[in-house]
Parts: sequence; C-alpha cells; structure tokens
Amino acid sequence: MARATTIEQYVLLPPQGLRARGRVATAGVQAFLRSVEAGAQEVSTAAHRPVPFRVVDSLGPDGAKLIEATATDALALRALQPTMRLAPVVHYQPAIVPRAQVRAPAAAPASTTITVRVVSATDGAPVAGAIVVALTSVAAGTGAQAMTDAQGQVELPLGDSTVLERLYVYPMSAFWTLRKDGLALSDGAQVGLRPLDLSYTDCLRYHYPDVADDAGGGVTVGVVDTGVAGHPDLVIDGGANTAPGEDPDDFGDNGTGHGTHVAGIIAARGVPPAGVRGMAPGVRLRSYRVFAEGSNDASNFAVIKAVDQAVADGCDLVNMSLGGAAFDPVLKAAVEDARAGGSVCVCAAGNDGRAPVAYPAADEMAVAVSALGRIGTFPDDAAEVDTVAAPYGSDPADFIGAFSNVGPQVDLTAPGVATISTVPGSYAELSGTSMACPAVTGVAARLLASSETLAAERNAERSEAIVAMLYASARDRGFPDPFEGHGLPQPC
Repeated sequence: MARATTIEQYVLLPPQGLRARGRVATAGVQAFLRSVEAGAQEVSTAAHRPVPFRVVDSLGPDGAKLIEATATDALALRALQPTMRLAPVVHYQPAIVPRAQVRAPAAAPASTTITVRVVSATDGAPVAGAIVVALTSVAAGTGAQAMTDAQGQVELPLGDSTVLERLYVYPMSAFWTLRKDGLALSDGAQVGLRPLDLSYTDCLRYHYPDVADDAGGGVTVGVVDTGVAGHPDLVIDGGANTAPGEDPDDFGDNGTGHGTHVAGIIAARGVPPAGVRGMAPGVRLRSYRVFAEGSNDASNFAVIKAVDQAVADGCDLVNMSLGGAAFDPVLKAAVEDARAGGSVCVCAAGNDGRAPVAYPAADEMAVAVSALGRIGTFPDDAAEVDTVAAPYGSDPADFIGAFSNVGPQVDLTAPGVATISTVPGSYAELSGTSMACPAVTGVAARLLASSETLAAERNAERSEAIVAMLYASARDRGFPDPFEGHGLPQPC
C-alpha cells in the first residue's frame, strides 16, 4: 500500500464517549491516551514502527485528541491501541436560512449600471450594509447583487435589462427584509425598508406571550454558537472560546451576530418597545464560541470541546443551533456524554428544504427541532413570504418553514420564521431552525425551573426526566408526522 504524505487532521476518541472512563476504559487505553497527551512526536511498540503525529488540541489526559498526521500514520497510530476510535474532522455551520442570491451575473460588459438607494421608509435615512439582490430571472438566478454603502447606495450592473422579476433586500439589523415582484428599476431609484417595531407580535411572541422577568430562574443554559455579544438586553454569566488559535476567554460574538440572536431568543431581558424579551429571562446564560472570528465554519472538535466544557460548568441545557453532517461519531460522543452527565442538547434540525434531519439533531440523544411559521406574523412584502409552504396545520395560518428539515428524527417544532431578537448593537429578524431551537431551550428552562428535577443528581436519569417533561408538554399543531414530532412545547 502506498504511503500517504499529506498531513490531515483527525479526532482520536476513547472506546466510548469523550473520555477513557467506565468498563471499556482499560489500563492500556488510559496509558495510551496519556502517552499521546504527553506530546511525544511519535509513539511505537516492539511490534510496530514508530508513528509520527502532532497533538493539536485535547480534552485532557484521558480525553479525545485532535491530531495531525498522514492518513497512513493515523491508521498506524490507532493500530497501536485497536479499541481507540479514529474519526475525520468535519465542519458545521449556523442553521440559518440562506438568502436568495445571484447564480448567473448579467452578461459583461454591462451596458446599464444603475444606482439604487436603500432608505428607512419612515424618515428616509440611509440603510448601510444591506444586501440587495436584483433578479431578472428567479428560475435562472440571473441578475446582480451588492451591499449598500454608508449612503445606502448600491451599483447594480444589470446589462440591458432593468425590469426585475424580483428584488430582495436583506438589512443587517433594525429593519424588516423586503421582497418585491415585477419591479422596473431606474437609475437613482429609492427603496424603503420598514423599521422593526420591538413591540411587534412575531411568531415567537404569538405562541409565547407575557414572559415573566424570572422565568427560567435557577437554570443554566449554554449557547454553543458564534459567541454572544454584550447587549443591554443580555446578561452573560461567562463561557469559553474553543475555536482553534483564539483566546479561550473571548466568548463574545465573532462578528456574524448569529449567537447573539440565538441567546436573545432564550434569555433577553428587555422590555418592548425599548428592547425584546426572550423565553426565559431568568436563566444563567453562558456563551461557548466555536466559530472563529468572522467565520461560519466550526470543526467538530471545537464543538465537542465546548459541549464538554458546558457540561462541566453545570449547564442544564446546551443549545446547538448548528448542523451540517449526515453522521458524526465525534458529536455523537459529546451528546451522549452530556445526557449521561445530566445535561440535554437541544439541536436545530437544519435548513435544507425538507431534507432529512442534520447532525447533531439527528442523534437519538439530542432534541431535534423543526421551524414553525405563522402567516400574519411578518409583513406581506418581507422575504419570509418565501418560507410559506404546505402542509398547513390545523390552524391554516400555521406552517412549517419551507426551508426546515423534517423526518422521523424531529422531536418538536417551535417558532423559527421571522423571529425578532438581539444582535450586536441592535436587533434583527432572522429565520431558521437556528431560531426554533432556542425557543425550545427556553421552554425547557421554564419547565425545569418549576420542577424538582432541577435539584436532582446530575446523571442520565435527570436528563431523561427533562426530556420526558418537555415532550409531555407538547401540543399537536395538526401537521403530518415527519414535520412536528410531538408538537409545540408549552412552558406550563
């Protein structure tokens, strides 16, 4: 067999879980992990050649390791202790709905480039940083797109056609998205966006109104995400950064805003119209950042390191609004260890348009959440119009977002279309199973706060009781089985 020469990353796992403990953790396995942890550049036995490798990161002497080696050397390393497991590094993304985009730009050179200005519909102030997507054909994806500058302007090279089949505008924050059909643009055209009203009844507040200040008190929630920014509506208890090469104490938002939005759905303490209120403002909120600065990509090792730390820190619930893999033994070990340690992982089902539930939500020990929407809880010219799809619930205004993954692994559904929440320095409305997931986490926190289970010993029985309580609270919304699982959970 030819010897591989390319250096790659792998996760070296004990026989069970993330750490060499229990009946399958033999003295040989523990000694082997300690020798790897010691940082030796190569290990060997009398029967095997020396195997070179490098330890990049570790969960401690008895825990999983992130290593660098060639494929040949990685296999040889595992052969030194055959009960060890070797898994590839895979990557996860935030479970947010992708925007419309141009797939085929207008033919160059464009004979017509027009300038469009995006402004507030109420006072005409420019809206900077908004993505403008001008589609001459929705089916073909032809057109042009750009981001507005400080004056709210974009230049769109549209060739000879300025008649659009559809126009989308996606602001960074503070405004609703916009969708317009059959629009003729002229140079200097002005497009107005509706400002967000923080008193607006979105889908989340329609189903869960009037949240008390202390809801969820005594419960600790970990948000494994892009980090959580300081915000007037949020109180962050602490956390950690497990993204490789970054400061472990920098658990603030990585610049994308996703984790801050998720955290607000769980635990925002604001009062409309000056702020927003989350599902469980009384929880202790902790931030575990797994995405590097400006990145929407996190490795499975960064995620398991965060989950492991969240459980060690006493998080009762671990929110994971991320996904991407079909199956991953690395995250499986983390989710199972969390359950064994008395913590429950609540995970986004994914946003691949009715595709099977993504990992880690697909794991049997995770709580998988699809995204519920409701007609009338967002403007009729918002981009969220695209998310409305059959089948509808027993209430015909209810639907499961067209983007949401579904299947037998779905355990619950929750509001995930056009949810208003916190982002760094402002507020934004976003859609995705990323938004549905923290709604369930918030319900679980409120149920746990009012239960004797909160004080129970942290073990698998405690986790089982939390999940059973959550499922028992759910109410059927009239969707077919693959779409809503047990239904929409209720806090009381």
